[in-house]
Amino acid sequence: KAPASNFSASLLTIRLKWKTFNFFDVSEVKLADSESSSIFHSAEFNCICSGSENLFLGSSDGQVRILSSTFKIVRTFHAHDSGSITHIKQIEGTSLLVTISEDLSNEPELKVWALDKPDKKTGGPKCLSSLNISNGRKQFPISAFAALDNLSQLAVGFGNGSVTVIRGDLINDRGAKQRTVFESEEPITGVEFRGGPTTTLYLATTGRILTLAISGRGQGQPVKNLEDHGCGLGCMTVDIDSGDIVVARDDAIYYYGVNGRGPSYAYEGSKQLVSIFGDFVALVTPPKSNAASKPSILRRFVGGADDIYKSSTFALLETDLKYVAHTVTLASQVRTVFAEWGDLFLLTLDGKLFRYHEKTLNQKLEILYQRDLYVLAINLAQKTGVDTAQRNIILRKYGDYLHKKGDYDTAMQQYLKAIDNTEPSQVIRKFLDSQRINNLIEYLEELHEHDKATVDHTTLLLNCYAKLKDTEKLENFIKSGTNFDLETAITMCRQGGYYDQAVVLSKKHGEHDRVVDILIEDSKKYDEALDYICRLDPDVAYPNLMRYGRVLLEHCPDQATQLFIEYYTGKYRPKKDIPFAPTPATPGGAASAVQNLASFIPLPYRQNPAALSRRNTAALSPATEENQQLALASGEATAAAETEPPPEYTVPKPRTAFSSFVDHPEQFIIFLEACLREGDIDERHKVDLHTTLFEIYLDLAASKTGREKGDWEAKAKTLIDGKDISMDASNVLLLSHLSNFQDGTVLVREQQGLRFDIFRSYASVGDTTSAVRALRKYGPEEPQLYPAALAYFTSSPKILEEAGSELDAVLKKIDEDGLMAPLQVIQTLSTNAVATMGMVKKYLSDTIERERKEISNNRRLIESYRSETDAKRKEMDELGNKSAVFQARRCSACGGSLDLPTVHFLCKHSFHQRCLNQVGDRDVECPKCAPTNNNIRAFRKAQEDSSDRHEMFQDALQRSRDKFATISEFFGRGVMAAPTAD
Repeated sequence: KAPASNFSASLLTIRLKWKTFNFFDVSEVKLADSESSSIFHSAEFNCICSGSENLFLGSSDGQVRILSSTFKIVRTFHAHDSGSITHIKQIEGTSLLVTISEDLSNEPELKVWALDKPDKKTGGPKCLSSLNISNGRKQFPISAFAALDNLSQLAVGFGNGSVTVIRGDLINDRGAKQRTVFESEEPITGVEFRGGPTTTLYLATTGRILTLAISGRGQGQPVKNLEDHGCGLGCMTVDIDSGDIVVARDDAIYYYGVNGRGPSYAYEGSKQLVSIFGDFVALVTPPKSNAASKPSILRRFVGGADDIYKSSTFALLETDLKYVAHTVTLASQVRTVFAEWGDLFLLTLDGKLFRYHEKTLNQKLEILYQRDLYVLAINLAQKTGVDTAQRNIILRKYGDYLHKKGDYDTAMQQYLKAIDNTEPSQVIRKFLDSQRINNLIEYLEELHEHDKATVDHTTLLLNCYAKLKDTEKLENFIKSGTNFDLETAITMCRQGGYYDQAVVLSKKHGEHDRVVDILIEDSKKYDEALDYICRLDPDVAYPNLMRYGRVLLEHCPDQATQLFIEYYTGKYRPKKDIPFAPTPATPGGAASAVQNLASFIPLPYRQNPAALSRRNTAALSPATEENQQLALASGEATAAAETEPPPEYTVPKPRTAFSSFVDHPEQFIIFLEACLREGDIDERHKVDLHTTLFEIYLDLAASKTGREKGDWEAKAKTLIDGKDISMDASNVLLLSHLSNFQDGTVLVREQQGLRFDIFRSYASVGDTTSAVRALRKYGPEEPQLYPAALAYFTSSPKILEEAGSELDAVLKKIDEDGLMAPLQVIQTLSTNAVATMGMVKKYLSDTIERERKEISNNRRLIESYRSETDAKRKEMDELGNKSAVFQARRCSACGGSLDLPTVHFLCKHSFHQRCLNQVGDRDVECPKCAPTNNNIRAFRKAQEDSSDRHEMFQDALQRSRDKFATISEFFGRGVMAAPTAD
């Protein structure tokens, strides 16, 4: 019963220490090739190895068979003539194969084969080298074999406890030396090489683990005993990835490195075979031999046979994470284990071949999720080297699992680790309960640290601080100034009445506009706001001046006006003293702000905010003494800053400040007059300034009475009467008219030459006296005033009576200058039944008499033109139809007597031909009459040219007093003649 008890205890120990999973898919390999199948079922082959995408079998008849990935025999060659092949090794990545055959009657034979070089005689692979392994003439079987990848050194362990090391160039067959490096009374159970600067040979016997430096530093030293515990045959191997030696004993799995023994992992049970497959240690447990001692009750449940106790157990262990990746009980014992093609293969004694294919990481994780083994899943993912996103998914699942269990603190730690790839809302929703507010604050703070917080997260965090009344954390968060939404933080402080902290936070981040906004809109500290604006750079001060100028003028009129004047005259200098620092809130004030913030989230234990505010009112008052000291320091710094030149900035248009002075006319006048005193203002800006100042003067005059009214009107008149005043006349007239400022209207119209408008303005209001005065003053320069005066004087009996003798003077002027036709005068007078016939009798009689005389003169002139025209026509007819008699006896040029040849002209002038200076056959013209004829031709050509210049005719007609006479004159010139075809 004792062995059975020990066996149960060992199984219990395994279950307690190692978690078992099924991380491998197992399938039996079906061998389609009958020859391959018979080989695996037969006892002919003694050894097997894999490498370079092939499987190599060594048989007892000295032959080597090479199998492909489909387990079909692709090649067979005879390697040894005598003995059976007991050890075989393929050098990975090469075509080299090492075989060892044993015959107890002779020394073991070792051969190195080049599989890619055929032998010309046999057709098989070429044997590169061959040698007999020496064991001091002692015939013992080889129990272990190892070789370096370059085959420069090989180690062979024998059953009698001796180890032979072979050195040389076996690939090129340049000879090799053998030396027995170790002898022991205990049989050798394993030999392995560990490479590096020093090549170390690890030896295992049934009772010890030893090392021997066979090359490099330490070579020649005696064997070093690592441990006084050995291992069984086949229970020693090497981890290719790490270079560590792995030894499997009944109690545990041990690792040995360059510094000796390394970590060990308890896994009890007898071991038959150990192998390394990736991260896993493959273990084969042999069947128990004490089946007869098993309890009969156990045999009753498992069956009447003892097969289960004769079976082997195969397990794949992950030693770093301490779990069993796969375990299975096989009905037959395990013959060997090998790895190739990315899978692990197991061959049993009954010839069955099983393939073990590792599951994917996601499949493994799903198995772990099902068993809630999230810590192991995290460790597995980390060892596998998954990316951060995949790792965070596992952490998030682990957090969800812990949250369900009620372990909120640990769950939050997982969420914090996975914060980079987790949607914050998924976590926040889990901790909205007021009892979990500390966990929520921790998560929100971490969001801000990772710069992943949104506006809503900042708002929620500030509200959580308010719920807990944690003033210290709130202030520290606000003063930190990093990784949070500034807009939200300031908004929450303002909503909670925490104005001083909002100002500090805004100043720290250079939010000057917000500082001014808080001081004016929330704190109502207008003087401090204006003082802060005075310390800003011009480009920053201007928007605030535009936005809050009206408010500042209302509460700080003098200081605000002065600031406007300095800025708009280009003399603005930012103050260089320390900007205003709000008085730090007392603990009571801070508590009040937090309490106000807390009002946004209802809590059953929240106090009355109104009562709390009343208790803290006194604490919010500023420190008077400190403010006085600050004012003194400010004055000194300001005085020093005035010596510095003003900064360069673009002075804005004055009109941009006009809207700020609404309802502040006195300050507006001060501002406008100060701007006008500057000599370098643009002319366009001067127009705006003068016009606006004139309007303000008139507005104040309209609102005043008596002497004050006269003073403001005098200012307005002086403004528009100045020589350097730039104002639009239409604007002045409009403003004067709207304000009933008659002097301004007259003055501007005089300056603009609008005399007719002056008269018409008097006439429109019925001011006859002023109209007569304007007529006498402007009439000589503006003749059109007389027709207008005629119409005005006869517009009503009252006006006619007030005009008196002025009507006769107007009629006389119209008649003398021809300003109106008589018919027009009659039409004007007949418009209203005011003027009588007696008033115009003399004008009419004089006009009729003058017209009669003009008609008589015109008739006489017409008669003379007719008679002259008839005479000219008669003369032309005679010249064309009658012969001419020339009786001149002397030359009209030289005065000499005419002699032939002589030239006579129809104008009765005669010349010697020699006196005419005739050139060629050109027509000759009378030299005496030529100037007159040229004048006539030039005059005629001028008439023809002017006939197309209609603008000349229109201009003459417009300037003429007698329109009909002008038309007649141009008609005589041929302007209106019909065009003739060429």
